[in-house]
Amino acid sequence: MKISKLAASLIGSEIIKIGNEVNDLRAKGAEIANLTIGDLNSDIYPIPSKLKEGIQEAYKNNLTNYPPANGLLSLRKSVSEDLKNRWNLDYAPNDILVAGGSRPLIYATFKTIVDEGDKVVYPVPSWNNNHYAYLTSANKIEVETSKSNNYLPTAEDLKPHLDGAVLLALCSPLNPTGTMFTKEQLSEICKLVLDENSKRGEDEKPLYLMYDQIYAMLTFGEEHYNPVSLFPEMKKYTIFIDGTSKCFAATGVRVGWSFGPAEIIDKMKALLTHVGAWAPKPEQEAVGVFMQNADDVNEFVDDFKGKIAESLQTLHEGIQNMKTKGFSVESIKPMGALYLTIELDYIGKTKPDGSQVVDSTDLVFYLIKEAGVALVPFSAFGNSRNMPWFRASVGGLSIEEVRDLFPRLEAALNKLK
Repeated sequence: MKISKLAASLIGSEIIKIGNEVNDLRAKGAEIANLTIGDLNSDIYPIPSKLKEGIQEAYKNNLTNYPPANGLLSLRKSVSEDLKNRWNLDYAPNDILVAGGSRPLIYATFKTIVDEGDKVVYPVPSWNNNHYAYLTSANKIEVETSKSNNYLPTAEDLKPHLDGAVLLALCSPLNPTGTMFTKEQLSEICKLVLDENSKRGEDEKPLYLMYDQIYAMLTFGEEHYNPVSLFPEMKKYTIFIDGTSKCFAATGVRVGWSFGPAEIIDKMKALLTHVGAWAPKPEQEAVGVFMQNADDVNEFVDDFKGKIAESLQTLHEGIQNMKTKGFSVESIKPMGALYLTIELDYIGKTKPDGSQVVDSTDLVFYLIKEAGVALVPFSAFGNSRNMPWFRASVGGLSIEEVRDLFPRLEAALNKLK
């Protein structure tokens, strides 16, 4: 069958491939601690009760026709007010674009800024930037990061690659690592962006920064920083990605928003009008109402992130306990989001059947079958398959399930020689 070159070369998600294996085994009755998906078990982590009531009320009131292309004004007003109060960011409702979660907004950012062959810079590991670069035929520059800097890019890492680039894609707290930029780290990167743009003429495309802060409210004793609060002059170069999916445990509600320079947001709106990636109108209405009460928002977020932090800390302590027992493992203290970064240095070891663990993906499937523990290798986020680091997401498990996985994990790793 003849199809487009883009479709023919499109790479599927490695995370979904692993998830399918987990689902197949679960259907056969296997007990699997699924640490793969950046999603939430809604029985363990339900959305705010007042938000649920608001969604139900909106459906009762028949708010089921098309929403405005850029989102309900009532929601955009609520977002605008929250940005001002929470992050000291001044964006008018017309500077905000609402869509069905963050994915359409990231795609629209790439498509609005990037022409075929344009240079796009992003760190690895990072979520899905490689796929969006492919979809826009970008000249992708993947900047390798290291454990020494919590797998976040430094200004020194990025500096050699910004000349001529049109988009720098960053995320904090970072998916997949759960680590965050310090004020100093982000400030140094912003200075690079401003310096690069000062060199460009009026007829040249600027270097824009896409700043994904979808996990900004889920931080554990760390302060979240953003480019525009640090440097107001970054406002004309920064496109933010944000929304409800993570902070309100509302991954399936599908209400996200972007905000930034009016000329970029307007073109993103025009693009998404043709895609039809709107958030459902009842959900938009309910989110807008819920966000009007900051006390309700903060009460929910504080409780929710406290539970996530406890699960992440339990997982981190379990890995550190394994390390003291002599296992070749490591983990980075969780700072934000839903994720723990874990090292399992067992590539090249021999399995019970005599075959070798050839790479990180092979180790993942071994652990699914032998330990009932499913992780995502950093190769799913742009790194080499020879890299023994993994993302563990705790949103789908109870804290008891987190505790219970360690004996199985230890037993499976003990079988590797």
